[in-house]
Amino acid sequence: LGDGVMAVGALLLPVNAAQRLELLAGDYLQADETPVGVPSPDAPKGQNHRAWQWQYSVPGGPVVFDFQMSRSRAGPAAFLQNFQGVVQTDAYSAYDSVMGPGMIHAGCWAHARRKFHEAHQLDPADALAREVLERIGRLYAVEAQARAGKLAAVARQQRRAEQSAAEVAELKARLVVIRAAVLPGSQLAKACDYALRIWDRLEVFLAHGQVEIDTNLAENAMRPIALGRKNWLHIGDEKAGPKIAAILSVLATCRRLGIHPRDYLLAVLPKLGRTSTGDVKHLTPLAWHRARQAAVAPVS
Repeated sequence: LGDGVMAVGALLLPVNAAQRLELLAGDYLQADETPVGVPSPDAPKGQNHRAWQWQYSVPGGPVVFDFQMSRSRAGPAAFLQNFQGVVQTDAYSAYDSVMGPGMIHAGCWAHARRKFHEAHQLDPADALAREVLERIGRLYAVEAQARAGKLAAVARQQRRAEQSAAEVAELKARLVVIRAAVLPGSQLAKACDYALRIWDRLEVFLAHGQVEIDTNLAENAMRPIALGRKNWLHIGDEKAGPKIAAILSVLATCRRLGIHPRDYLLAVLPKLGRTSTGDVKHLTPLAWHRARQAAVAPVS
């Protein structure tokens, strides 16, 4: 059974490569990473080597996993080579060093908010932490309204300019005041330091309507790995990593596009063994989904 799954992963490797090209052809993507164990002779006895599945995705589009044996900058540097556009991540430092001249680094408001939520949990009576959470909540309310109205990128950018830009500026001013008033080692001070350190990245969503306010979609695509890790424990060996990444990419993309993975795999897998590398681009979940939609669209 394991050999059969790995055979499918091998067939899907070109699909994953084609999905990467789909992703890099756009002007916006999100990135995240999660650890996975891999048996290795270099690991301490009785322990797995700590490898990583890096994930790159765009809301409503492809999700691409990239297996790497380390969490170093080499992985994202190779994957994002020549990309032009906005890259949205958490504050992990490896992303800082791979930002090229044509790239804009966007931050995640959910990660910033999480720090203030932790401070609020430590001291629920602290009015300052609660104030910050309420201010961030107003930003999310604007996003919820835009989502409910199904606003396109241009309209969403205009909505943010009208309703969110002033709120963001006021929040920054308040954080500077709050940081000066609280103890340096407090959780609230750490939350302020975190947000102010990446403030230029947190402001990026205001000027780019296609950019989400946070990376929650990317984190959601990682959840199956985190949930399953307790069951499958580790990846069998280093060579299996890219094959598993290809399987994860297809399943996550199908889920994001509303495709039943079984329908896609039944339609595409039999073709992959006899499809040239250049033609695989027509068999990615996104390309297959668009072709199927075009086939059933009414003729005007």
